[in-house]
Amino acid sequence: MLKEFKAFALRGNVIDLAVAVIMGAAFGPIVTSLVNDVVMPPIGLVLGQVDFKDLFISLSRQSYASLTAAKEASAPVIAYGSFFNTVINFLIISFVVFLIVKQMNRLQEPAPTAPPTTKDCPYCYSTIPLKATRCGHCTSELRAA
Repeated sequence: MLKEFKAFALRGNVIDLAVAVIMGAAFGPIVTSLVNDVVMPPIGLVLGQVDFKDLFISLSRQSYASLTAAKEASAPVIAYGSFFNTVINFLIISFVVFLIVKQMNRLQEPAPTAPPTTKDCPYCYSTIPLKATRCGHCTSELRAA
């Protein structure tokens, strides 16, 4: 059983998956910082100097100065600004992963294609072996290629 586990753990795709998880974990905070510190401030400025992190709805119908103040008062809130930031994070990460996969697929060599072993009969359009001299379906005599 230990040999089987070692063979499984040392296969190339398991190692690749482990590296991808580690890189993804390291990439997450970078994208979060990009969204919170670079992308959202200009959007907030255009929309009237709004800080998306502080956008919330108080379910207790009390007014709070900020999301932090509402959370300190243990008020039930819907923090839709944080949700909006998380959605932007997801979209950026998804787009970057798409670009990486697209480039990796472009760099890989196409799989070799096997030479054809069949052809279509010019009379009945049935599939027949490439070396056939007579169609097995319509019995027509075939010209040599």
